[in-house]
Amino acid sequence: MKGFLNKIFDKVDSCVRKNNSVGENDGAGSGQEASDGPGADKSNLQQQAARGLLIFANTTEVIRAEEILKSTGYQIRVVSPPAQYRTGCDLAIDFPLVEQVGIIRCLKEEKIVPIDVLPLSAERLEPLRLCRITDFGDYLMVKAANMKITLHKLTWKIVNISGGGCPDVPYLAAEMIGKRLPEAPHPKKLGYTLCAYSLSVAYEEALRIMEGQRC
Repeated sequence: MKGFLNKIFDKVDSCVRKNNSVGENDGAGSGQEASDGPGADKSNLQQQAARGLLIFANTTEVIRAEEILKSTGYQIRVVSPPAQYRTGCDLAIDFPLVEQVGIIRCLKEEKIVPIDVLPLSAERLEPLRLCRITDFGDYLMVKAANMKITLHKLTWKIVNISGGGCPDVPYLAAEMIGKRLPEAPHPKKLGYTLCAYSLSVAYEEALRIMEGQRC
């Protein structure tokens, strides 16, 4: 009888030690605190940094969507989408994926719906910068899409505006050439075509360069 009882006690003691060991492991590696550790922080940061593209059917919708989203406070930017995702529109909107639900809801309220939403992190795509800068020594040219603005670097006077095929390009050039950049009228106040929009992007980029704030 004594030997039988000792076997039972040994078995119970073994189970207790095993359960204690599992509890210690759970506390160290699989409890709630572990899920809030550095790995989770990194995952959260990656989620916050993930970005996507809103693809639209035409440039008019892109311009309107940009106005709506910026006025609502969303941190977005207009970019040129990868070639394989151009649908006759050379513009797209780059946005934080974490804001996708709110952004889509906001646009739907204004009757604007993108034809596609592309997660850049998943597709490994990279949108192209809308602006290109060329330094000619004494002169600087800023190109956005098909519009170019050229300035004298010492005086920041606009010496040339070219590109595009819209009927208002000659008017835009006449109103802006010869004026210093900060004193020239904003292209958005002069025209409503894609050329005027592209020129306004180049104009704003040139202002950032002049003020030493180019990002």
